[in-house]
Amino acid sequence: MKRLENSIFKGIVSFLTLFSVLILSFIIFFILKESTVFFKEVSITNFIFGKRWNPLGPADKLAIFPIILGTIYVSIIGIIIALPIGIGNAIVLSSYTNGKVKRIIRSIVDVLAGIPSVIYGFIGLLVLVKFLEIKFEFPTGESVLAGGIVLSIMMLPFIISTCEESMEKVYNEYSAYSNALGVSKGYMIRNIVLPNSKRSILASIVLALGRGMGETMAVMMVIGNAPIMPKLLGKCQTIPSLIALEMGMAEVGSLHYHGLYASGFVLMMILLIINVILYIIKRKLI
Repeated sequence: MKRLENSIFKGIVSFLTLFSVLILSFIIFFILKESTVFFKEVSITNFIFGKRWNPLGPADKLAIFPIILGTIYVSIIGIIIALPIGIGNAIVLSSYTNGKVKRIIRSIVDVLAGIPSVIYGFIGLLVLVKFLEIKFEFPTGESVLAGGIVLSIMMLPFIISTCEESMEKVYNEYSAYSNALGVSKGYMIRNIVLPNSKRSILASIVLALGRGMGETMAVMMVIGNAPIMPKLLGKCQTIPSLIALEMGMAEVGSLHYHGLYASGFVLMMILLIINVILYIIKRKLI
């Protein structure tokens, strides 16, 4: 009877796993199929490295190099801001708090992860963009910087959760030995906890980058959505915001329509390349 139950359970789990893989394969196949139509008209090199996006113009004016740079630029700004804050929070949670205080901070982090992205975008547009315009007298507060700041807040829960779990294990494993040797907590964190948490820190960067580069609504509301070369204090456009803004206006079957799918395909490839590079770094250097 127990063997039968195990077989049924294994069958259900295997089916669900296969179903998930099939859904992912279908999405990739569909985007690739729609993109292939576009790449028959426009070479992939011109599409990626061309500098103008004009959906009403000829085929050679459909290029997304500034939009690719904008996507990467905003995400990197978000990582630069979020990573030290996230690691600091993870250290506090794993090494300096316990009991009720830890549960409260974790609850706040969980709430941050659950807030809809449109709320982040709404607050960013009304508070952050206006703050940049008024306090720093920027011609427009909608910028790469505003997008990076909003993204950094959205990335924090991923970084904190991923790092904190690993740091807590390392801290619990070595704290008794450190106390017995009279080593200070700060020294232990710098020389034992952080070096042994490099894998989780790298994993948190991958997760946060994926979250940042795929984010649509919040970033779209604060970056100005101009398909120009991105500058820190200037407007830009990201690939998700391009697709979200123009897919509803594109005529089904037109080159513009297929160009938006091709943009999504390029975004998937960028994320895949970043994941592969970080995976290699993780395997080789850590």
